[in-house]
Amino acid sequence: MNLDLTNKTALVCGASQGLGLACATELALLGANVIAVSRSEEKLQTIVSNFDTSKGQQHSYLAMDLSNPDAVKEKVNAFIAEGNVIHILINNAGGPPSAPMIDTDAAEIEKAFRTHVISSHVLAQAVVPGMKNAGFGRIVNIVSTSVKQPINGLGISNLVRAAVANWAKTLANEISRFEITVNNVLPGYTNTDRLNYLFSKQAKEQSVAKEDILQKNESAIPAGRIGEPAEFGAAVAFLCSPAAAYINGINLPVDGGRTGCL
Repeated sequence: MNLDLTNKTALVCGASQGLGLACATELALLGANVIAVSRSEEKLQTIVSNFDTSKGQQHSYLAMDLSNPDAVKEKVNAFIAEGNVIHILINNAGGPPSAPMIDTDAAEIEKAFRTHVISSHVLAQAVVPGMKNAGFGRIVNIVSTSVKQPINGLGISNLVRAAVANWAKTLANEISRFEITVNNVLPGYTNTDRLNYLFSKQAKEQSVAKEDILQKNESAIPAGRIGEPAEFGAAVAFLCSPAAAYINGINLPVDGGRTGCL
């Protein structure tokens, strides 16, 4: 099986922590040069220095805020104009505020669309020409199992994740003939700061211990446990590999079997 990403360059959004960091770590282990993206330059400097370099990889970072698509477009296009080619794009951003849909401010919906949908679009527009020229491209969007089964209390997330998934399927149909695949990976409950925040909020709202919320949710997962970021990162890295060249336009849950539909 060909999993080698030597001489490939991956732009990984939200790479300073959680699922984004796990994806960047796994891609580096397969030989990719990683360009880590996050708002915090200080965090980026630290995490980039920890990526694997055993295959001669050269890692770097771009500090930018995905809620500002115009700035994202300007910075990435300037990077590419310097002669850089991005073979792999991982679209990933932190989840929007949790709340029922009816209580959600329209401004928060607009911000989430900029962050998750518009920035993903402008990044794809920037990197796809280089992918075409290289004859190799992978776009992976980290979304949510809410694409298949909306999650109560996550109104904005349910909305924008579905938008990203449908954008991706449309794009996959348009550009796969250039040896570029576009796929969505749907994390279930995974051991991240985001999940800790959500479980803590639920515990406070229900006046119970966070451990009770954790146990309740673990019992609903056929695997019987919360996932680890590295397990998610491995699935994403596989989709980016040469071995996954004929996997295109899919929604892949990585959730221990929790999602109740096919």
